[in-house]
Amino acid sequence: MDILFRQLLTGLILAVSSITGVAQQNDHDSWKQWYTEGFLEDENSPLDSAGITFLQFYPYDTAWVVEADFSYSSDGSVFIMPTSNGRQKEYVRYGTATFVLNGISMQLTVFQSLKLREIPEYADYVFIPFNDDTNGTETYGGGRYLDLRFADVEDHKLTIDFNRSYNPYCAYSDGYSCPVPPNENRLPVKVQAGEMLYGGMVPEH
Repeated sequence: MDILFRQLLTGLILAVSSITGVAQQNDHDSWKQWYTEGFLEDENSPLDSAGITFLQFYPYDTAWVVEADFSYSSDGSVFIMPTSNGRQKEYVRYGTATFVLNGISMQLTVFQSLKLREIPEYADYVFIPFNDDTNGTETYGGGRYLDLRFADVEDHKLTIDFNRSYNPYCAYSDGYSCPVPPNENRLPVKVQAGEMLYGGMVPEH
Protein backbone atom coordinates (compact mmCIF):
# COMPACT_ATOMS: atom_id res chain seq x y z
CA MET A 1 0.00 0.00 0.00
CA ASP A 2 2.86 2.30 0.89
CA ILE A 3 4.52 1.61 -2.49
CA LEU A 4 1.28 2.29 -4.33
CA PHE A 5 0.86 5.55 -2.42
CA ARG A 6 4.38 6.65 -3.33
CA GLN A 7 3.75 5.80 -6.97
CA LEU A 8 0.52 7.78 -6.98
CA LEU A 9 2.19 10.68 -5.20
CA THR A 10 5.10 10.67 -7.66
CA GLY A 11 2.67 10.64 -10.57
CA LEU A 12 0.79 13.58 -9.05
CA ILE A 13 4.00 15.55 -8.54
CA LEU A 14 5.08 14.91 -12.13
CA ALA A 15 1.67 15.95 -13.42
CA VAL A 16 1.67 19.15 -11.38
CA SER A 17 5.24 19.87 -12.50
CA SER A 18 4.23 19.39 -16.13
CA ILE A 19 1.23 21.69 -15.76
CA THR A 20 3.38 24.30 -14.02
CA GLY A 21 5.97 24.11 -16.80
CA VAL A 22 3.32 24.63 -19.47
CA ALA A 23 1.88 27.59 -17.55
CA GLN A 24 5.33 29.15 -17.23
CA GLN A 25 5.98 28.67 -20.95
CA ASN A 26 2.64 30.26 -21.83
CA ASP A 27 3.37 33.16 -19.50
CA HIS A 28 6.75 33.64 -21.15
CA ASP A 29 5.22 33.53 -24.63
CA SER A 30 2.77 36.23 -23.57
CA TRP A 31 5.63 38.35 -22.23
CA LYS A 32 7.61 37.92 -25.45
CA GLN A 33 4.62 39.00 -27.53
CA TRP A 34 4.04 42.02 -25.27
CA TYR A 35 7.74 42.91 -25.45
CA THR A 36 7.88 42.63 -29.25
CA GLU A 37 4.70 44.62 -29.84
CA GLY A 38 6.02 47.34 -27.55
CA PHE A 39 8.46 48.41 -30.27
CA LEU A 40 5.54 49.32 -32.53
CA GLU A 41 3.82 51.36 -29.81
CA ASP A 42 6.82 53.46 -28.78
CA GLU A 43 7.30 56.57 -30.92
CA ASN A 44 11.01 56.53 -30.04
CA SER A 45 11.44 52.88 -31.02
CA PRO A 46 14.46 51.91 -33.14
CA LEU A 47 12.50 49.09 -34.83
CA ASP A 48 9.53 48.99 -37.18
CA SER A 49 7.30 46.06 -38.12
CA ALA A 50 10.02 44.67 -40.39
CA GLY A 51 12.75 45.16 -37.82
CA ILE A 52 11.04 43.20 -35.05
CA THR A 53 11.13 40.06 -37.18
CA PHE A 54 14.89 39.91 -36.52
CA LEU A 55 14.53 39.77 -32.73
CA GLN A 56 16.05 36.55 -31.37
CA PHE A 57 15.57 34.77 -28.05
CA TYR A 58 16.96 31.73 -26.30
CA PRO A 59 14.45 28.90 -25.78
CA TYR A 60 12.59 29.29 -22.51
CA ASP A 61 14.27 27.37 -19.68
CA THR A 62 13.04 27.16 -16.08
CA ALA A 63 16.65 26.67 -14.94
CA TRP A 64 17.05 30.43 -15.42
CA VAL A 65 14.26 31.30 -13.01
CA VAL A 66 15.88 31.76 -9.59
CA GLU A 67 14.63 32.80 -6.18
CA ALA A 68 16.86 35.40 -4.57
CA ASP A 69 17.20 36.71 -1.05
CA PHE A 70 16.61 40.45 -1.22
CA SER A 71 18.07 43.05 1.12
CA TYR A 72 17.03 46.69 0.86
CA SER A 73 19.81 49.24 0.60
CA SER A 74 20.33 51.73 3.40
CA ASP A 75 22.58 53.81 1.17
CA GLY A 76 20.57 56.70 -0.23
CA SER A 77 23.51 58.32 -2.00
CA VAL A 78 23.30 58.99 -5.73
CA PHE A 79 24.99 56.45 -8.01
CA ILE A 80 26.19 57.92 -11.30
CA MET A 81 25.78 55.35 -14.06
CA PRO A 82 27.59 56.00 -17.35
CA THR A 83 25.73 55.50 -20.61
CA SER A 84 26.64 54.34 -24.09
CA ASN A 85 26.98 57.86 -25.49
CA GLY A 86 29.01 59.30 -22.64
CA ARG A 87 26.15 60.85 -20.71
CA GLN A 88 25.64 60.13 -17.04
CA LYS A 89 22.37 59.16 -15.39
CA GLU A 90 21.47 59.31 -11.71
CA TYR A 91 20.30 56.25 -9.81
CA VAL A 92 20.13 54.97 -6.27
CA ARG A 93 20.78 51.42 -5.14
CA TYR A 94 17.38 50.00 -4.24
CA GLY A 95 18.71 46.72 -2.91
CA THR A 96 20.74 43.58 -3.49
CA ALA A 97 19.55 40.19 -4.72
CA THR A 98 21.59 37.14 -3.67
CA PHE A 99 21.01 33.81 -5.41
CA VAL A 100 22.67 30.63 -6.65
CA LEU A 101 23.44 29.88 -10.30
CA ASN A 102 25.35 26.78 -11.40
CA GLY A 103 26.13 26.08 -7.76
CA ILE A 104 27.74 29.50 -7.31
CA SER A 105 26.42 32.21 -4.99
CA MET A 106 26.01 35.49 -6.87
CA GLN A 107 24.70 39.00 -6.30
CA LEU A 108 23.06 41.65 -8.43
CA THR A 109 22.32 45.22 -7.42
CA VAL A 110 18.85 46.56 -8.20
CA PHE A 111 18.78 50.23 -9.21
CA GLN A 112 16.12 52.93 -9.25
CA SER A 113 16.24 55.90 -11.62
CA LEU A 114 15.90 59.26 -9.89
CA LYS A 115 14.25 60.65 -13.01
CA LEU A 116 11.65 57.90 -13.28
CA ARG A 117 10.98 58.06 -9.56
CA GLU A 118 9.33 61.45 -10.13
CA ILE A 119 6.90 60.05 -12.73
CA PRO A 120 3.86 58.52 -10.97
CA GLU A 121 3.42 55.52 -13.28
CA TYR A 122 7.11 54.62 -12.93
CA ALA A 123 7.63 55.58 -9.28
CA ASP A 124 7.87 51.91 -8.26
CA TYR A 125 10.00 50.88 -11.23
CA VAL A 126 13.48 49.41 -10.64
CA PHE A 127 15.82 47.50 -12.92
CA ILE A 128 18.85 45.25 -13.02
CA PRO A 129 21.48 46.07 -15.65
CA PHE A 130 23.91 43.16 -15.94
CA ASN A 131 26.72 41.65 -17.98
CA ASP A 132 27.62 37.99 -18.39
CA ASP A 133 29.91 35.74 -20.43
CA THR A 134 27.60 35.69 -23.48
CA ASN A 135 28.06 39.42 -24.17
CA GLY A 136 29.54 40.18 -27.57
CA THR A 137 29.14 36.65 -28.93
CA GLU A 138 25.61 35.42 -28.25
CA THR A 139 24.11 38.55 -26.71
CA TYR A 140 24.54 42.30 -27.04
CA GLY A 141 28.00 43.44 -25.99
CA GLY A 142 26.68 46.28 -23.85
CA GLY A 143 24.80 44.01 -21.48
CA ARG A 144 21.12 43.40 -20.86
CA TYR A 145 18.41 44.56 -18.48
CA LEU A 146 15.69 43.11 -16.27
CA ASP A 147 12.69 45.22 -15.22
CA LEU A 148 11.04 44.93 -11.82
CA ARG A 149 8.47 46.64 -9.62
CA PHE A 150 8.52 47.16 -5.86
CA ALA A 151 5.76 44.56 -5.47
CA ASP A 152 8.01 41.87 -6.97
CA VAL A 153 9.80 41.74 -3.61
CA GLU A 154 7.80 39.82 -1.01
CA ASP A 155 9.12 38.98 2.47
CA HIS A 156 12.65 39.77 1.30
CA LYS A 157 12.36 37.28 -1.56
CA LEU A 158 12.63 38.14 -5.25
CA THR A 159 12.08 35.83 -8.21
CA ILE A 160 14.48 36.68 -11.03
CA ASP A 161 13.51 35.34 -14.45
CA PHE A 162 16.50 35.66 -16.75
CA ASN A 163 14.27 34.50 -19.61
CA ARG A 164 13.00 38.09 -19.57
CA SER A 165 16.42 39.66 -20.02
CA TYR A 166 16.23 42.17 -22.84
CA ASN A 167 18.48 44.42 -24.90
CA PRO A 168 18.71 48.20 -24.55
CA TYR A 169 17.76 50.23 -27.62
CA CYS A 170 21.47 50.69 -28.37
CA ALA A 171 21.55 47.07 -29.52
CA TYR A 172 19.47 48.03 -32.57
CA SER A 173 20.60 51.53 -33.48
CA ASP A 174 23.05 54.30 -32.63
CA GLY A 175 21.79 57.53 -31.15
CA TYR A 176 20.41 56.28 -27.83
CA SER A 177 21.73 56.82 -24.31
CA CYS A 178 21.71 53.41 -22.65
CA PRO A 179 22.92 52.76 -19.09
CA VAL A 180 26.10 50.68 -18.97
CA PRO A 181 25.91 47.87 -16.37
CA PRO A 182 28.32 48.55 -13.48
CA ASN A 183 31.12 46.11 -12.67
CA GLU A 184 29.31 44.94 -9.55
CA ASN A 185 26.63 43.45 -11.81
CA ARG A 186 28.87 41.24 -13.89
CA LEU A 187 27.97 37.55 -13.65
CA PRO A 188 30.84 35.06 -14.22
CA VAL A 189 28.64 32.65 -16.19
CA LYS A 190 26.94 32.39 -19.57
CA VAL A 191 23.35 33.47 -19.01
CA GLN A 192 21.85 31.70 -22.02
CA ALA A 193 18.36 33.01 -21.46
CA GLY A 194 16.34 35.96 -22.67
CA GLU A 195 17.08 38.10 -25.69
CA MET A 196 20.03 37.32 -27.94
CA LEU A 197 22.00 39.41 -30.43
CA TYR A 198 19.83 41.29 -32.87
CA GLY A 199 19.66 39.43 -36.18
CA GLY A 200 19.11 42.44 -38.42
CA MET A 201 21.24 45.36 -39.55
CA VAL A 202 22.13 47.99 -36.95
CA PRO A 203 21.93 51.33 -38.79
CA GLU A 204 22.85 54.74 -37.45
CA HIS A 205 19.88 56.41 -35.81
